[in-house]
Amino acid sequence: MFALRLSAGAVAILLLLILPWRWIPPPTSAYMLRAHKDTPGGRIEQRWVPWEEISPHVAVAVLAAEDQRFPIHHGFDWRAIGDAIQDDSGRLRGASTLSQQLAKNLYLWPARSWLRKALEAVLTTCLEATWPKKRILEVYLNVAEFGPGVFGVEAAANRYFGTSAAQLNPRQAALLAAVLPSPKQLSAASPSIYVRTRAGGIHEAVRKLGGTPFLKQITVPGR
Repeated sequence: MFALRLSAGAVAILLLLILPWRWIPPPTSAYMLRAHKDTPGGRIEQRWVPWEEISPHVAVAVLAAEDQRFPIHHGFDWRAIGDAIQDDSGRLRGASTLSQQLAKNLYLWPARSWLRKALEAVLTTCLEATWPKKRILEVYLNVAEFGPGVFGVEAAANRYFGTSAAQLNPRQAALLAAVLPSPKQLSAASPSIYVRTRAGGIHEAVRKLGGTPFLKQITVPGR
């Protein structure tokens, strides 16, 4: 009986943590709170914009760069996990889906551990079970870090290109997507050869996916 109550309590807590943000913009995230502490003056840049005010070029560029199977998986890309290989340092190459990244960014911490991975798996499962795909991508684009203390595509578009998220063009979108793996070290405003090369690869990946019509797979009712 105690175990049943404990399980019910855990489920209730998870739902309270996750369900409201299906409809309401999250006021902050674990990574933003960390940045408040680590950024001089405690200032970060972030402004929520709804899906309709985000350029489809940046939405599809992020999917091309981070999670091309996003429309069809249920939070975990088992093919990518199966294809993951060990690099020279003996660490496993990352295979995190966009849903897993969102769970981590909203609720968890960056340091790797079995505990964090376990919590990430539980939170990812809950996100996928209660949010449509379009909402997962919308929230991700608003909370992802695109530079030191710069969160979300609206702040990134303002800071690096002097425009809005709605006006981002394919080149700018690819540059923003290119810095996602390491936003504190890589710059979309002054891209290195590596960033420019990666952005070119993302642009080509977008073309192979069919461009912005690819987004129709996650914007139909129920997705």
